[in-house]
Amino acid sequence: MAPSVAELQTPGGVDVITNLKHAVKENLKTGPSYPFYYPHFDLEEKFPPIEPFEFTDPGSRANPAKPHLLTANTTTHHLSPYLGTEITGVQISQLTPEGLDELALYTAERKVLVFRDQDFKDLSPERQIEIASHFGPIQKHPTSGNAKGFPEFHVVYRDTEHDRFGDPDRANLTGWHSDVSYERQTPGTTFFFILEQPETGGGDTLFLSQVEAYNRLSPEFQKRLEGLRAVHSAVAQAEFSRKRGGPIRREPIETEHPVVRVHPVTGEKALYVNQGFTRRIVGFKTEESEYLLKFLFDHIAKGADFQIRGTYQPGTVVVWDNRVTAHSATRDFDKVHRRHAVRLTPQAEVPIPG
Repeated sequence: MAPSVAELQTPGGVDVITNLKHAVKENLKTGPSYPFYYPHFDLEEKFPPIEPFEFTDPGSRANPAKPHLLTANTTTHHLSPYLGTEITGVQISQLTPEGLDELALYTAERKVLVFRDQDFKDLSPERQIEIASHFGPIQKHPTSGNAKGFPEFHVVYRDTEHDRFGDPDRANLTGWHSDVSYERQTPGTTFFFILEQPETGGGDTLFLSQVEAYNRLSPEFQKRLEGLRAVHSAVAQAEFSRKRGGPIRREPIETEHPVVRVHPVTGEKALYVNQGFTRRIVGFKTEESEYLLKFLFDHIAKGADFQIRGTYQPGTVVVWDNRVTAHSATRDFDKVHRRHAVRLTPQAEVPIPG
């Protein structure tokens, strides 16, 4: 671990920032703190199509009082009225099945939960997968880096030598999306755990409530959206990987989903379009589809009053509900710093139309 700024302060007016950057570079030379999760790309690795499966949301079984999750030792702090709660005093790894059911329900209600000081990153990969599988079959990503021998892990990694997702042609790297929304049965309760984070700050994640985005629309406009369907596509993601010499482990698919979906437990209606994967409105002419999607994408992106910024430290675990949120990485740190995180992405039901 690189020394802190305080440890780098020396007499004689030495430039502390220069020293910090040098120390971080030296740390990068030693490799990641969790080499097991270094992104692995096997061009020969192939996955079959995902077969339909029965799904019951664990939150439907939960005690609404959440006695196994929100105990006397648990402290919560809401980050926004619409989404986001920071939680301390509970270890996800120690939750009973009842506690995990309550976690699903609380995630659906608050959209995003930020757990601090978790031991999750130091569990065995089998145990991590076991916990996440309580919430549904884990999606195996068709193009991203994974952990060798464990395709369930979607690895997010960036340092001086590894920056697969850089795009020098873009002036703004914000990219709102709901993970792999092209799947027939889209992700629900999702886990993201931090291994290494830039010491100078940055590398956060922006989250927004698609429920509140829907609620802000006029009743007449809501009625117009309900019943519409949109195409979500994996084609561009696969092409992006192919151009960079990456894998395409499963042939890209396109799937129609309702523009407005209903959460199976809370009953809340949410917009379900995102700039990352939603390509067109079914039954609309090209200009009509582009016009409507541009409005919705702008509405979502500009809704700073129903967005939060998730901040991380090593040991942070973020749990969010991909059915009712969208998110974007923030690429606001120098590549001299390493950022290393892992996502486990359980799939849920076929979206329920609003």
